[in-house]
Amino acid sequence: MYLILAKKILSDAVVELKVQAPEIAAKARPGHFIIVRHGERGERIPLTIADWSKEDGSVDFVIQAVGYSTKAICALNPGDNISDLAGPLGQPAVIDRVQSVICVAGGIGAAPIFPQARAYQQLGAKVTTILGARSADLLTWQDRLASISETLITCTDDGSAGEHGMVTAPLQRILQSDAEKPERIVAIGPVPMMKAVAETTRPYGIRTYVSLNPIMIDGTGMCGCCRVSVGGQTFFSCVDGPDFDGHLVDFDSLSNRQRAYRTLEKEAQEHHCRCNTKEAGQC
Repeated sequence: MYLILAKKILSDAVVELKVQAPEIAAKARPGHFIIVRHGERGERIPLTIADWSKEDGSVDFVIQAVGYSTKAICALNPGDNISDLAGPLGQPAVIDRVQSVICVAGGIGAAPIFPQARAYQQLGAKVTTILGARSADLLTWQDRLASISETLITCTDDGSAGEHGMVTAPLQRILQSDAEKPERIVAIGPVPMMKAVAETTRPYGIRTYVSLNPIMIDGTGMCGCCRVSVGGQTFFSCVDGPDFDGHLVDFDSLSNRQRAYRTLEKEAQEHHCRCNTKEAGQC
């Protein structure tokens, strides 16, 4: 059991949790993720470690209430316990000593990109962060990202905050300018956004890393559910990733795999809703 130390509501469906997990905090590095499960029948949810403290033995992660299991976790409060946390898992991010890097985050990708941006900043790189969301109320971790970024650009699809439009617009503007080109790009967010970022940087030949979070069960490479095609080869995101060269990722096959269980997920949601309207023990 893992004690929840703090909870912060970031939006209607997104919360940040700080959990006591000293063994995980002691070994966490940028890019690592954990598998979170609550309850005997809960799903195993892969979540990137957003922050950690070796001193107080805590790890932070951000979770969005989408299905039955994630909603149950989001409903927990400080003092409650999460049944299982496994990690740190995956390969740590490749943090090279470079002069400049652009970090592009979409939606709740702001939290998992923070450790990488901080690591680059600590190595002396000039960090530019582009943060996008559908609307102003969905922008998260702006203060933390601003604290380690020389420049922070925000974008919203509806124009309610920052620039009106997609994150690729300011990225393209920077790449087309006369300023010195970044040596690295890191993109974390929805699959269509990461694909768009990779296509934007491809003509410039700038190494672009993306963080893939496909369907995953065990997180240790045994089930094969998280396989991804990168450069024509099959990799397991849980043990070979989650970070890969965005110019080599087959985003179309990844998108198709992400949609594979939508019907079952909808049925599970509807079943749970029906059960909540019945007397206990009748479902």
